[in-house]
Amino acid sequence: MKIGIIGGGAMGGAFARGLLKSSQFSPDEIIISDPVTSHLQDLKNEGVEITSSNKETAEKADFLVVAVKPWLVGEVISEIRNVINPEKTEICFIVAGIKAKTLMEMFDGYNPAKISIAIPNTAMALGESMTFIVPVNGKPVIANDLFGLMGKVMIIEERLLPGATALASCGLAYAMRYVRAACEGGVELGFKAAMAQEIITQTLAGVVALLRQDGSHPETEIDKVTTPGGITIRGLNEMERNGFTNAVIQGLKASVS
Repeated sequence: MKIGIIGGGAMGGAFARGLLKSSQFSPDEIIISDPVTSHLQDLKNEGVEITSSNKETAEKADFLVVAVKPWLVGEVISEIRNVINPEKTEICFIVAGIKAKTLMEMFDGYNPAKISIAIPNTAMALGESMTFIVPVNGKPVIANDLFGLMGKVMIIEERLLPGATALASCGLAYAMRYVRAACEGGVELGFKAAMAQEIITQTLAGVVALLRQDGSHPETEIDKVTTPGGITIRGLNEMERNGFTNAVIQGLKASVS
């Protein structure tokens, strides 16, 4: 199977690197097109085919990812729609804010049998993405399989996509901001910044492992470490007095407004 990627930016590049990391695909099974190819030199060195022609990528692909800015989608579709084999090519758009109805209108009669919208995050390059897929036309069988090699996949309704993006894509930045804040707090407590980051990242790895246990819940795990009159509950209450939970909720809501 030949996998084509139109757009070699953060998402397109991460998708390619995630495929290679999975060891399920060889570099010569991947082709990427981008107007500027200099930032894809590492992939080219590994044997991935790099081109500036979107048409060439679309013609060769059995599975095609379009990972471009929203305002470029129409231009890309106009360029490639008459070279796609509608019987074999499955297309997935990694594009924020695009509507299923809009995509179908852009194809204007050249509709491939299978189209989907996917919102992963950049952790797919490490095999740890949370990816949401919205079927647009047909069942996104290949999309589900390929993104499944790079983390977890959830098939959702289109109406849930803005909230999903806030939780998992924007959420990556929100979680990083917590890490940054905790690192700064660690420095104030006497640790060097690198030491604080090591402590916090390992603690978060433990949080993830605990929450992935069957039947686990955040409050259950919090109760295990908050003894009456202890330091943990004092810290939690101080965070709440400063608006911690409300700040998170309002930030998520702002991401979808």
